[in-house]
Parts: sequence; structure tokens; C-alpha cells
Amino acid sequence: MGSEIPNKLAGTVALVTGGSRGIGRAIASAYARAGAKVFICGRRNDELNRVLSDLRRIGGQVDGTAGDVGSSEDVKRIVRSTMDRYGTVHVLVNNASLLGPRESIARYPREAWEDVIRVNLTGAFLMTQEALKTMLPQRHGSIINVSSGVGRVGRPRWGAYAVSKFGLEGFTQILAEELKEVGIRANAVNPGPTRTEMRASAYPDEDPMTLSTPDDIVPVFLYLASDDSIGVSGKSFDAQGWLKPAV
Repeated sequence: MGSEIPNKLAGTVALVTGGSRGIGRAIASAYARAGAKVFICGRRNDELNRVLSDLRRIGGQVDGTAGDVGSSEDVKRIVRSTMDRYGTVHVLVNNASLLGPRESIARYPREAWEDVIRVNLTGAFLMTQEALKTMLPQRHGSIINVSSGVGRVGRPRWGAYAVSKFGLEGFTQILAEELKEVGIRANAVNPGPTRTEMRASAYPDEDPMTLSTPDDIVPVFLYLASDDSIGVSGKSFDAQGWLKPAV
């Protein structure tokens, strides 16, 4: 992949939600290659186990468990399992998301609306709240929320997905202000058009070979997980074409 630096994240424990596919998998892989201890969660055991096997074959220190980030019980179990395995959490990547139907607000199904908001926004809240129980006492941590371009500018037929991402951008800003005195930073990242199953569902007529791959967009996630980004908080980054700021 070429974007990670060996041992850049040595001594770092990262928890990545939605880590069994797409962007989450690429982030987890990059973190492991950079020396982090990585814990991932995903909804499906079969996908999760395949990713864990793949990452272990390249020498990554990885573990994980299946779970639903929209369930408070599952969230407690996920974070507790991370703590049991690695003892702490330094980096939380709130990546797990549902797309939901591409439908107008007038016709949007209530059940789908509630499910998308529960996973995409409430899930990030639950995961963050639980991870902060560890981050606050250690006065160190990085929370990275995976947002979207449709969470910045309203577009038709994006429904609950867009609303959840607008909420995630605001959630990030609130966190950054609340945590700025305790050494914990919070930032959002818009991946941009990326070659994933979710993107293919949203744009079925699009040629995926014209898009960036998940591996292409990991540099900003590596930066935000590393000590290079200490003091950077409350920002909203674009992953595509991102370049590390000059020191």
C-alpha cells in the first residue's frame, strides 16, 4: 500500500468500527502495518474472521469481535473486549455506517430512517462515550469520525444518511470543544468518492475503476492517529488529495 510508515503507530491501540470491509478494513490494515495494535468490529462474523486472518498473515497485531454499534450492550462489549485484549484505547475510528434507501424525504420509510440514524450517529455517540471512559483518565486520545460530502452540503435523495453525517460533523465540533483542555482531539474525515460496496449501491451506474480505492485514502487517517496531529482538533478533512501540513 505504501502509505504507512513502519512503527509510526508503535505503542498505539486503535479501535476501528466497521472494520471488516471497505474503508474500515483499509484503515485497520494501514494501522497494523504502521505498528499499531488494532481491534475491529463488524456486523458479520464471517467477514470479520476473514479480515483478521488476512491481517495476521502480514504480521499485524489485530483482534476483533462482531457487534452492532447502535446497540449500547454491544458497544460496551466491544470496548470491554478491546480493553481486555490491549489494556487501553488511544484511537477510535467511528467508521461503521448504513446507507439506507436513496429516497425523497416525503417517501422515506420511518423504520429505515431510525435504523440509519441509530447506527451512523447514535452509534458514534455510544462508541465515543464508552471509549472516553479510558481516554479521559489517560488525558490522551484521538477520535476520528468518518463523515461524507453529503454531510456538508444537502443533496436530494440522501435522506437519513446525509442527516446522520451532518450530525456527525456537528458532533465532532462539540467533542473538540469539550475535550480541548484534556489532551483528546476529535476530527472528521470525508473520504470522497471511493471504490466501496456502499458507493456502488448509491451509484449503480458508476464505473468503480474511476474511483480511488480505500487504500488510497488512508494517509489522513494515519496522520490523525499519530502524534503528528497532536493539537489538531475540531477540523473536517478531505481524504482525497490530502497532503500532510508542513511543520
